[in-house]
Amino acid sequence: MEAFDLFMQNLLDMLVSNAIHLFELVGVVVLIVAGVQGVVNYIRHDPMVRLKLAKGMALCLEFKLGSEILRTVVVRDLSEIAIVGAIIVLRAALTFLLHWEIKNEEAEAEATLNKEYREIRAQQNARKEADAGKE
Repeated sequence: MEAFDLFMQNLLDMLVSNAIHLFELVGVVVLIVAGVQGVVNYIRHDPMVRLKLAKGMALCLEFKLGSEILRTVVVRDLSEIAIVGAIIVLRAALTFLLHWEIKNEEAEAEATLNKEYREIRAQQNARKEADAGKE
């Protein structure tokens, strides 16, 4: 029975360790891709560059937060739990702030598009009235 417990503990440690590294890697790749796209969009003067970059950063933080949550599975010491807990709280706070920023950016972009749409409709109506006045 002792051998089985040791085997299961080693298996769990190996699986969790590999999953943590995978989540960390995916988070880093997402951040790099978002950063490169952000630079390209900035050079192109894309008005949505901040929103797209914030979404990439938020996705990266989600993967990093997932790895920290997995890290709690293999923690053996109370001081390690405190450190991992603090990291989780900080990353969760960053994620919350990024999602709040994304929400504000999306609302601002939608307001801008609605304003542009109303201006175009007003111009079209003015042309129609001018054309009707010529006839």
